[in-house]
Amino acid sequence: MFEGLLQPMHLIVILVIVLIIFGPGKLPELGGSIGKAIRGFKNAMNEPEKKPDEDAKKIDNQAK
Repeated sequence: MFEGLLQPMHLIVILVIVLIIFGPGKLPELGGSIGKAIRGFKNAMNEPEKKPDEDAKKIDNQAK
């Protein structure tokens, strides 16, 4: 069903569309924010499981 979905030509077309929409000036900023989001997601996935009580205490302390 999804065979050959992201062939090189498709990726080039997507890149051209992104360049037209965001412009070359915004691409480094966009790439940086995407990189930070991916790093944050990986860090969250690698953290050990926290107890719900610890999370609740943190929320209570922040509310005070």
